Amino acid sequence: MELTHLNDGGEAHMVDTGAKADTVRIAEARGTVSMNDAAYGAIVRGDLKKGDALGAARIAGIMAAKRTSDLIPLCHPIALTRVEVQCEPVDGRIDIRARVECVGKTGVEMEALTAVSVAALTVYDMAKAIDRGMTIGNIELVHKSGGKSGDYRRNE
Repeated sequence: MELTHLNDGGEAHMVDTGAKADTVRIAEARGTVSMNDAAYGAIVRGDLKKGDALGAARIAGIMAAKRTSDLIPLCHPIALTRVEVQCEPVDGRIDIRARVECVGKTGVEMEALTAVSVAALTVYDMAKAIDRGMTIGNIELVHKSGGKSGDYRRNE
């Protein structure tokens, strides 16, 4: 195979970031896990057989952000400087937020979205014995800054 033809014809490829400048990159994402009252109560009280769902979800989200390039094809491995995941019980659901930062050549949107997704899946895993009908949703990028494309903020 000739290298000159690798990216012709719509083939997938990693974006070349070699010529880009290192800048501070920040991304924030959010999502929710909705559930029945029994599962919500057990999570809030810390009564789940598997233990602390919110603590496990925070750690899982942080770990997922760090491993995004292993999970999502064509994502660059990034040396993250900060990952924060918050899981907050609110009115029968768990609201999850992630903030990811780095100084680098490419953004961290996928890392923030992956952190939220895996944190939500962890909440589901921890409480599925009580409610298999939980719903994971509304996973979205809230804000990103840094890089050539500049800032983005979701309209509320």
